Amino acid sequence: MNTQNKKISLLKLFFIFFKIGLFTFGGGYAMIPVIKREAVDNNQLLTEEEMLNFIPVSQCTPGVLAVNLSTFVGKKSRGFFGALFSTLGVITPSIIIISLVAFIFDKFKGNKYVIYAFNAIRAVVSATIFTAVISLAKSAVKKPFEIIICLLAFVAVAFLKINPIIVIVISGIFGFFFFRLKKMRGKKDE
Repeated sequence: MNTQNKKISLLKLFFIFFKIGLFTFGGGYAMIPVIKREAVDNNQLLTEEEMLNFIPVSQCTPGVLAVNLSTFVGKKSRGFFGALFSTLGVITPSIIIISLVAFIFDKFKGNKYVIYAFNAIRAVVSATIFTAVISLAKSAVKKPFEIIICLLAFVAVAFLKINPIIVIVISGIFGFFFFRLKKMRGKKDE
């Protein structure tokens, strides 16, 4: 899939990310599969490999994952103004919704139906995040080296409570040297 020839209007880019921001609950990780569907599958703004590369960069960049990812997709699609419109698109629904919720939350915070609704939303968000993890793992983790790195990173973050940014940076450095050494060994064999 060639994304270079795909030209999208700034307004359409805004509304793609507005829709993502409006209908995705649970933050950045819950938005990953939706952004993938819209940016890769439906609109061919990125390749799947580019999407996989943008996710860790978005995590390491200061700010919210979904906003960073939206900004990178917009920049790749339409440059500076693409980044601006996609970022505004993804944050506008949150600004509107948070303003409304803040205005009426005190009236409904003790309502048992509101509590039930939030419990159900949390369950759906957990399932969505799990689906994103499975989907990304299928695309990104195929070779033995990648499986080992994935498992070590999981243990480091989940059980050893090491900051994910540190794990990402160390994994990137390790991968760089691993593949560089592998490439040098390949030249010796020739």
